[in-house]
Amino acid sequence: MNNIQNPGSALGEAIGAAMENALNVFLTSLVEKRGYHFLSKTPIKNKDGSQKKLLMYDNFGTAYNIDAVIANESMQPIILVESKYIRYKKHNRDKGSWVCTAHPAIRRRYASIRSSIAVLAGNWSSSSLAMMRSYDINIFLIPFQMICELLEDHGIEFDWDEKDRNTATQSWDSYAKLTNAQKTKIGSEMVNIIKNDLEKVVLSILDDTTARVIKKILIELHSNLGEIKLYEFANVNDAVDFLNTVEFKHTFIISDSLTLFDPPPVFNDETE
Repeated sequence: MNNIQNPGSALGEAIGAAMENALNVFLTSLVEKRGYHFLSKTPIKNKDGSQKKLLMYDNFGTAYNIDAVIANESMQPIILVESKYIRYKKHNRDKGSWVCTAHPAIRRRYASIRSSIAVLAGNWSSSSLAMMRSYDINIFLIPFQMICELLEDHGIEFDWDEKDRNTATQSWDSYAKLTNAQKTKIGSEMVNIIKNDLEKVVLSILDDTTARVIKKILIELHSNLGEIKLYEFANVNDAVDFLNTVEFKHTFIISDSLTLFDPPPVFNDETE
């Protein structure tokens, strides 16, 4: 405990781990009583009985280390689950982009997957949240300020300047002195912030009585020169009409394409 090189980072990792453990306990209890399985490690055991990290693969054999998955009785994945904690917004893009890359790739391989869930704690910008939502990822946010208030109740200051090593060290020392039960409680208190909403969404996803309807149809066209154009339709008839009437020789005319001078999308960053 006394040899920690970066106490601020160590405390952040401990808080994130406590949240993930509490989330796993909650989701295990929620889904297993309904006949589903919650797994944070591969169901395939080694000869010594140990289990490896949970790896899922895309159609090209690329492996992704997923935090957890909810599966049915046949061990077919139904919901992908990620839990991420970040203290500084400069890490938003890397963490968020990974989820946006991994989850869609995996979902293209496993037809049984209905949804992706990300429980995000800390400082997340609205642009990163919008990026993840655009990939149909259900987000449950535990704001940084709420974590600070929660830890303050346990005698731990958490809102320090990035270069304030003294406060970070004192806070880590205070956390290290807590009992295991107190550390577990911190994780549970974090999950309690989003627990009710998370439960509603998970149960709605697992509801097999919901009738299947086509939500949208995407047609992605690739030219022999490498251009890509994406078209979205609300129903089958519109998609068929498009395919029957479009003049493909004009499809890849680039007059409607964005230029390098076009501004990026603008988001109202409520977390700044």
